[in-house]
Amino acid sequence: MPARHGALPMERERQRVRPESRKNVMSAIESRPPAIATSEVVVALLPLMAVVLVVFLITGIAMPVLPLHVHQGLGLGTFVVGLVSGSQFAAALVSRIWSGHFADSRGSKHAVMVGLVAAAASGLLYMLSLRFTASPATSVSILLAGRALLGGAESFIITGALSWGLALVATQNAGKVIAWIGTALYAAFAVGAPAGGALYARYGFMAIAIATTLVPLVGLLLILPLRGVAPIRRPQPPLSTVLSAIMVPGIGLAFSSIGFGAITTFITLLFVGQGWTPAWLGLSAFAAAFMATRIVFGHLPDRMGGARIALVSVLIEAAGQALIWLAPWSGLALAGAVLSGFGYALVYPGLGLEAVHRVPAQSRGLAMGAYTACLDLALGIASPLLGLIAGGAGLRAVFLASAVTVLGAAVVAARLIQAPPRSNA
Repeated sequence: MPARHGALPMERERQRVRPESRKNVMSAIESRPPAIATSEVVVALLPLMAVVLVVFLITGIAMPVLPLHVHQGLGLGTFVVGLVSGSQFAAALVSRIWSGHFADSRGSKHAVMVGLVAAAASGLLYMLSLRFTASPATSVSILLAGRALLGGAESFIITGALSWGLALVATQNAGKVIAWIGTALYAAFAVGAPAGGALYARYGFMAIAIATTLVPLVGLLLILPLRGVAPIRRPQPPLSTVLSAIMVPGIGLAFSSIGFGAITTFITLLFVGQGWTPAWLGLSAFAAAFMATRIVFGHLPDRMGGARIALVSVLIEAAGQALIWLAPWSGLALAGAVLSGFGYALVYPGLGLEAVHRVPAQSRGLAMGAYTACLDLALGIASPLLGLIAGGAGLRAVFLASAVTVLGAAVVAARLIQAPPRSNA
């Protein structure tokens, strides 16, 4: 991992583009060196990607299992399934601003370490919930607390990792950073889904609880030897200024993330209800398509513009959701999951690039935290609502509702194309 010196090129770039007038700003922007090769960015980010991969395995293994545990194991309805899934995102939402401030002021490495310790503690709550399975209400309440703690933990981990990564490379590569950190995250989902299904089938939910406790400790061992990047000591802009700057990209992310929430929470139940096996295959197909798209096309937001890539991506994602809604057999549903993963893959880095370029460098942790909070808000609200739709109109209707909602992100992306960001230098 590059030491603090890894941040110096970007610091020299910021000093170079600190002119007195708008004319000089634009001149400096035009004279910036081109974005470095993707391979160089990946090498710089590889240790962080390894940590994110390891840690988010605990989310991946739980994705296909939690709906089954709550619905079949505890005998609770789809609304509670959505509530349990959404609680993680709701807690992450509450902690995003805090985690962003923490990363900017105390350093991104410290933020990641705090998140790892909290994630391990959430696994202990998972274990405790299993002692009360005879009382489903008590058990699910403790499980909700564990999910909430995990949501806060992941907020610190991913916000810290993104802030750390952005400090290691020049600003022209922000899209690559967001894409590749996210690639590690969704690789964990792709690997974790079948692993979680296998663990649950053989050992029950206790295996998931143990893994949730131990895996973050492995991540802590990986991150301890790494040297962090010191925070930028400059006055922070008001919170309201940062929130205003990222609001429009954040709204687009929120709309597009409804499709992600529909797949992660309900596609496993759809497969079970239709008798399609294995039940985890839809989730893995989504994650695999997502990861492959990030690997092959992750450079496009930096090259072609974040809003343009986001516009194309959300249209593809909406088409995938509609295909799942219409699917009479598993192959077509899998095709819809693949399209959804292919489309959603570049929405977060595309709109995230728009957000990062609208704030000063010393606020990038707060910006990414606030931006990602829009995802959490969408999932925290939408997951229970989608559960109500599933209970009233059936599981297929969930994907129709998500397809229509995702189209709202296309309107946002089109607006951003018409209003490109000014320099944050």
